[in-house]
Amino acid sequence: MGRLFGTDGVRGIANQDLTGEVAFRLGRAAVLALTEQGESRPHIAVGRDTRASGEFLEAALTAGICSAGGDAVLLGVCTTPAVAYLTQDFGAQAGAVISASHNPVQYNGIKFFGASGYKLPDRIEDEIESIVERDSGPRPIGRGLGRVLRAQDANERYLRRLLSIADGSLDGMRLVVDCANGAASSIAPELLRRLGAAVVPINDRPDGWNINDGCGATTPEVMALAVADSEAEAGVAHDGDADRAMFADQRGNVVDGDQVLAACALAMKRGGELAQDAVVTTVMANLGFRISMGEAGIRVMETKVGDRYVLEAMLDTGTVLGGEQSGHVIFLRHATTGDGLLTAVQFLTLARRNEATVAELAACMEKFPQVLLNVEVTNPERLGDADQVWEAVRQAEEVLGEGGRVLVRASGTEPVVRVMVEAANEDDALKHADAIASAVSSSLP
Repeated sequence: MGRLFGTDGVRGIANQDLTGEVAFRLGRAAVLALTEQGESRPHIAVGRDTRASGEFLEAALTAGICSAGGDAVLLGVCTTPAVAYLTQDFGAQAGAVISASHNPVQYNGIKFFGASGYKLPDRIEDEIESIVERDSGPRPIGRGLGRVLRAQDANERYLRRLLSIADGSLDGMRLVVDCANGAASSIAPELLRRLGAAVVPINDRPDGWNINDGCGATTPEVMALAVADSEAEAGVAHDGDADRAMFADQRGNVVDGDQVLAACALAMKRGGELAQDAVVTTVMANLGFRISMGEAGIRVMETKVGDRYVLEAMLDTGTVLGGEQSGHVIFLRHATTGDGLLTAVQFLTLARRNEATVAELAACMEKFPQVLLNVEVTNPERLGDADQVWEAVRQAEEVLGEGGRVLVRASGTEPVVRVMVEAANEDDALKHADAIASAVSSSLP
């Protein structure tokens, strides 16, 4: 068995890479790892998104937990950030979410949270993986077996938490919410309604197969078009597990995570709430974001792509706000992970309190044209040795100079290489991105 844990838990094609057997062994290993740390009969809160494969994986993971003497607290369909919060709220020793987030329906994943609601540190993941590989450990009988407990009010408890955080209402706002046919399909519209908004929900009818299918945060233009068609003031799009949020203004222009992060950072600095006068982002952040923050006296800390790296940097530096262009935003005073619903509450109530439109908030930074291409490859791990690719990158950087940027990286969740080029105009960005993508395709078939 190869390396199980990637940058965001265990992920792969359901029933091919991530099988019921793997899920069972992960459940057992999680309990045994907790037991080795001194926990007796640990409780593990388990939630999932709406993928059909989540049903058999939940059953297998739960069976593994119980077979090792742990109790599984089933939360049902709920968002990833809800699992993080409810793990703490229920007093569980760990949480597990079955989801492949924004990935297509054939994928699924399992990631764990500790009792504090934070993702497990690498050393604990390594211990779980070691136990999975050994496939050993005690198998209790009789009263030593674990039980399956069902939480009846999981989403309501999480909803009340979000409402308690909201600073103001959304009274009178007409909003579109794209639920990606995922875990937020019921709770996201309900949250906005309870805050006073008139809600137009779309892609809120999950059938097990339509999660992220041409909708949600990875295709925000669908939501943006619905905003314009329904004469709404704004819109928000979540991904399958609702740890992301992308927005649109009244005219149907997409507002991404960089713009949201910039607006929130500026507001928090004005209110004296931005610890260290700093914000954490990734190498993907738009150059316009960096310029806007610099002009406001806000220091930008940069990490690798991935919300786990953003979070690690925030915890290391004492910062309280961080995020990614893709819509992951972490408000560390309120949550232990990126939370799309919380982001919607924070950003939209900020607009309401300031009597501003979403477009006016987003205008706090000027976006440089940025082209992102995803190139499907068989062996993304060979990118580092692909000389032809790096020569194409060198040539692009030489032409762009200080007026642009190039970033090429292998995805941590899909078999693709991502090519990003930023330039003073879109034509230049697209020309260089196409050249590099062509080199990727020919070098890594």
